Amino acid sequence: MANKRILKRNINEMVFDVVEECFFFEMTVPGKADRSAKLIDEAADFQDQMLSKMNQAKGKAEFRAIANEVEAKANYFVDALNALNK
Repeated sequence: MANKRILKRNINEMVFDVVEECFFFEMTVPGKADRSAKLIDEAADFQDQMLSKMNQAKGKAEFRAIANEVEAKANYFVDALNALNK
């Protein structure tokens, strides 16, 4: 990561993409809205947690750990969104 601002932007964009996909899923498959609502809540909670961690982080090692956690959670969200369609 180049800096704190870019990492925050990446977190916000990732969460926005997850929420957008969930809303699209709710519009196209109305019977399964509860599953996508849980994913939206989880994404919002994750965003709050990561931004809080970033505000408390001091060194490069902490930011690297946060970036790795964001990467892992992004993969989780991709898998969860794919599972919604099954």
